[in-house]
Amino acid sequence: MEQKRVKMKKMKARNLPLPRKVKEEEAPKKLVELSLPWKEHDLTTITKDGEPERKQGKHDAQHVNPDGQEHEPSRESQSLFLLSHKSFKSGPLSGVGGSFFFTMATGVNRKISAASARAHTRRPKKTNSSQLPSGMLRTTLAVVFIGFLAWAYKVVQPPPPKICGSPDGPPITAARIKLRDGRHLAFKEHGVPKDAATYKIIYVHPFDSCRHDAVIAHNVSPDIVEKLGVYSVSFDRPGYGESDPDPNWTLKSIALDIEELADQLGLGPKFYIVGYSIGGQVVWNCLKYIPHRLAGAVLIAPAINFWWPGLPANLTTEAYNLQKLPDQWAFRVAHYLPWLTYWWNTQRWFPSSNVVARSPDVLSDSDKELVLKFTDRKTYEAQVRQQGEHESVYRDLIIAFGSWEYSPLDLENPFPNNEGSVHLWQGDEDLLVPATLQRFIVQKLPWIHYHELKGSGHLLAHADGVGDTIIKSLLHVK
Repeated sequence: MEQKRVKMKKMKARNLPLPRKVKEEEAPKKLVELSLPWKEHDLTTITKDGEPERKQGKHDAQHVNPDGQEHEPSRESQSLFLLSHKSFKSGPLSGVGGSFFFTMATGVNRKISAASARAHTRRPKKTNSSQLPSGMLRTTLAVVFIGFLAWAYKVVQPPPPKICGSPDGPPITAARIKLRDGRHLAFKEHGVPKDAATYKIIYVHPFDSCRHDAVIAHNVSPDIVEKLGVYSVSFDRPGYGESDPDPNWTLKSIALDIEELADQLGLGPKFYIVGYSIGGQVVWNCLKYIPHRLAGAVLIAPAINFWWPGLPANLTTEAYNLQKLPDQWAFRVAHYLPWLTYWWNTQRWFPSSNVVARSPDVLSDSDKELVLKFTDRKTYEAQVRQQGEHESVYRDLIIAFGSWEYSPLDLENPFPNNEGSVHLWQGDEDLLVPATLQRFIVQKLPWIHYHELKGSGHLLAHADGVGDTIIKSLLHVK
């Protein structure tokens, strides 16, 4: 005790702070706030080697032993506060002055590296658990894109047709011939027996119809048929009724199908052909590819492709704008994006074609009166599209309004010696096929006999007496 009192006197004489009696295990951690000028109290700097360098500040605490001698603080009693120079430059102490907080711990302390000191003063980086690595993100986007393409491909692809006679297809009820490529063509005969006939006619049905819609058979008086000896045959165009679809159908292939039908039925070296609406377009193909097999031809309100070369832009634009807006889009898609035709006409976001939907909006007033005569159509209407809409009505749109390899305006007279004739019948109130374009076409083809019926629409051939007039003009009889 005496030695201790001596030491205390020496410390008082030297004006040194007296040591406090604090047990090591009871030493609490104190939070001390210092408000110091920046330049006078830079307690720690970082050397080039990354190690801390101690600088003695004006207010640094002195460490003494109980005997009053100064010494380097021991590992057990030193108070460690290392501040990174980066924290001073970027933290709340940057500038001339500031305040900072540090924890002074008495008791057991441990040395830390400069890197640990810097890490201690930094804010921990926040990690976003929802953010994907760039490589994984690219892979995810690629998978999503490929999945979208697969979905889009599936949506635009039409379902396979239900072939007549196949396990899942409709039954075969019609007479059929087998073509060279293995397809079958269904047909129906009308009029006098073939062997006793004087005139033999092949009839090509219009859009959304079949072999049963034979206007020259139903709208020609039996007396004229018997008197003139007229035999006619109608057939289901590929994909309609009971004729096999032709996914490779071209303008030329349908003409060759007709030629083969005539040969297998034994119609002779020449025959007459009559086509209605889109069936009239098929007659153009026959005039182009098999003119040598024709004895005469009739086109009844033949459909017009607005993109045929040679048609004047002002007339086609005017005629195109007269079409109902849904039909304009259906024709445009069939021409520019034929592979999208099925999807366009089956989607529900935009209105599809009025023609495909059999809307009465495309009929003139006279046509609406004539529709009342179609009472027998209900008996076979289900057969028209029974193999699938894509291989019937949608393919009709693609062929009728697609890109043609020739223009009818460039055709030459198939009967230069007047051994036959070509006739075109048109109603001036036709809402489907504008008469203005028909007039221009026949002006370019003066060898065509043009007949325009005033007050008639697209169904002009179903009016009373018109069928008789058409057949008589074709056969040059009175």
